[in-house]
Amino acid sequence: MKKAVTAGSTKEADGVSASKLIDGRIKELGDWRGEMLGRIRGLIKQADPDVIEEWKWRGVPVWEHNGIICTGETYKAVVKMTFAKGAALEDPAGLFNSSLEGNVRRAIDFREGEKINEKALKALIQAAVALNTSKAGKKPSRRSA
Repeated sequence: MKKAVTAGSTKEADGVSASKLIDGRIKELGDWRGEMLGRIRGLIKQADPDVIEEWKWRGVPVWEHNGIICTGETYKAVVKMTFAKGAALEDPAGLFNSSLEGNVRRAIDFREGEKINEKALKALIQAAVALNTSKAGKKPSRRSA
């Protein structure tokens, strides 16, 4: 029986690191989506060298720093980078192009052949980290009665 991964864990239930699982996903895709996911991953690590990689929800790469920064989902036509608190972030470069209707998350859909505005994406990642580490980004603590 597999055990669930706990918050802050970098190990999947079978003992394989999240980083190795993400490496495997990139290789498994074997096309532009794997290349794009790998480029996005590299930019996340450049923007936040202290980022923690996770593997959640049955196979979704997740990057965290005091909470979820973003996820990297792959679909047939897009690689989707969903920012957990994207609605609270300034996006002066207009990178967000998906999941715009909600009050919490925002996403960027990358399509085959698209260029990444690396400077703007790194700034957005750093803003997400800053939000997570600020009071505004933290969940209020619950007090027991």
